[in-house]
Formats: sequence, C-alpha cells, structure tokens
Amino acid sequence: MDLNNKIAIVTGASSGIGRAIAKKLSKEGCQVALASRSVDKLKELQGELENKSMVVEMDVSLTDSVANGFKQVVKEFGGIDILVNSAGVMPLTYLKNRHLDEWLQTVEVNLKGCLRCIYSVLPHMKKQKNGHIINIASVDGKEIFEGGAVYGASKAAVIALSKAMRMELSPEFNIRVTAIEPGTVATNLREDITDQELLDDKDYGGDEAKLDTENIADAVFYAISQPDSVNVNELLIKPTGKA
Repeated sequence: MDLNNKIAIVTGASSGIGRAIAKKLSKEGCQVALASRSVDKLKELQGELENKSMVVEMDVSLTDSVANGFKQVVKEFGGIDILVNSAGVMPLTYLKNRHLDEWLQTVEVNLKGCLRCIYSVLPHMKKQKNGHIINIASVDGKEIFEGGAVYGASKAAVIALSKAMRMELSPEFNIRVTAIEPGTVATNLREDITDQELLDDKDYGGDEAKLDTENIADAVFYAISQPDSVNVNELLIKPTGKA
C-alpha cells in the first residue's frame, strides 16, 4: 500500500502504543485521525505530527461516541483507508479477588470497543473495496498467566475475531486484517491494576525486558506497507531474551 495521503484512524492515540503508531503513520505520509477520550493529550500530539491530522474525542466503550467520531473523520477526510484498534485497558486481577467491574470494563474496551470501530468503518471500506484493519491484541491472548485471565480472554477474542474477519472480508471486499500481538511493552497500562495482592506478588518495575512502543509502531507500518496482494495475518513480538 502506498501510504502517501492515506487516511488512518488510530484509537487510543493519546498515549502508549497508539501514540507511537499515530506518529509513525504520519511520518510515513498518512493523514491521521487521532481518537481518544483525552482531547488535551491528542492536541499536544497533533502539534508533533508531520502531516495533516485531526483530533476526535472518542470513548470506544460508548456506541454513539464511536459512531459520531467516525462520521467526523469521513466528513473531514472523505473516507478511511486504515483503522488501528489500539485503545485498551489492562487491570490485571486474580479471579478469586472478584473485581467484576474491572473485568467487564476490560471486555467493554478491549473487545467490544474493537467491534464498535469495525462496525463503523466497514461501510466505507466495503464501498471502496479496499482497506486495512489492524487489531492490537497481545501475547497474553495466547499465553495465559495467573492474574491475566480476563485480559488474556479479551485479547484471545481479538485474535480469533481477526481470523474470522480475514475469512469474511478479504475475498469479497479486499479488506486486509492484521492482529499485532506484543509482549511486554514499556507503557503505563499497568497503572490500571488495583488488585493489591497481585501487585505484591509480581514485580512490574524492575529489570523486566520490555519493548518500546516504537517497536509496535514499526510492526504496524510493516504490515500496512505490504503490496495489496499481501496480508500479514499475525505478528507476535517479544523482547529479546524473554522466554
């Protein structure tokens, strides 16, 4: 795909992986719609971008917010070529400690948020018979660990969803779909954790090997920059030296 002036929307663009992806796509020639609840952070990021961009206030856990956000992007840019579903939360908890609200919010954002964005972008990609949807999943969707049951389940669902999307959308509408599955990344996601027992048990600071957010942005760029005849189905990325 020639990325020059392609229209990309990146959810969760105000921080972490989403922010790095937005910067990378802009640098490579895309016009980027920055979507997040944190408008002030998006405006700050917008000042750093190298190409035309817009700020869209969007909460992926709310259907109307997502629908209105996509309408704004199409009105401003005329269409959407690339969707990056990057918005996510990671309030890891032990099941025995019963953090129900956090479990439900994890599914609401990580899985249902993806579904809302896919629902909103499909009419445009179907009409143009072209597009690329990137779903940011996680290695935790394949390698479950104690404390990561609900988060891992949400990301496993995203991986399965991506496979089904390729089956249904690629042959008829030429829509490519990629699941990016990062290992540990240096972001603030772990600040979502409120389960004190889990925090006491696990060292989330320390010398744990971590990827940079730019590593994930490079993976996204690799996937979307392939020729239209090539679909990069999955990319599993881990820090060197981590089992």
